[in-house]
Amino acid sequence: MLNAQIINFNDADEIGEMHASNASDTPMHERAFELEDDEKIARISEHFSSIMDLLGLDLRDDSLRGTPKRVAKMYVQEIFRGLNPENKPSVTTFENKYNYRRLVIERNIPLQSTCEHHFQPIFGVAHVAYIPNGRVIGLSKLNRIVDFFARRPQVQERLTVQVVEELKRLLHTEDVAVYIDARHMCVQARGVEHHGASTITAEYSGKFLNETTRQEFLMAISTALPQ
Repeated sequence: MLNAQIINFNDADEIGEMHASNASDTPMHERAFELEDDEKIARISEHFSSIMDLLGLDLRDDSLRGTPKRVAKMYVQEIFRGLNPENKPSVTTFENKYNYRRLVIERNIPLQSTCEHHFQPIFGVAHVAYIPNGRVIGLSKLNRIVDFFARRPQVQERLTVQVVEELKRLLHTEDVAVYIDARHMCVQARGVEHHGASTITAEYSGKFLNETTRQEFLMAISTALPQ
């Protein structure tokens, strides 16, 4: 039996619908890394079998028999792999020998995450910018950083802040901006079922708090934004 914190689920529903978080760190308990991935997959598979059984599904059917393990592997190895710090991308920065001092922008970074309130998918794009200080970063690493923090149960606000904080740490600069535009299946596939809705979050720090620099960034990504 899993050790679990006792939660008043009426309170949990209310907190979840507020769509807010008190910290930029993903909430994780102290036992998060006690089990190896294989053990996590085995236990999740067992519990997901129970969920399917409670829903009335016949796990003896050929189509359903392997579903619990498939879901468990997907959770641990794919869509929630960003929970494991061992999967954090190895990032090397380089000396800014060419003394480039203007914006570096990576637009249209594909983003796939999971809403932590309903475990429904989130799909969208991220636009990331920074102004080099003494170091620069390989462009593909910006994509990998976004993907790492996205691959966990998330709220979009926290994801935006996490990417900004990680880039500030790696580049030793405050001059970072992140803009995310994403569609949430918890809005489109349940509840109000509004298929055209998307959510925009943005975080600016350092020189991006200056109106001129921020507008330069927003103008640069404007052709990538849906009209």
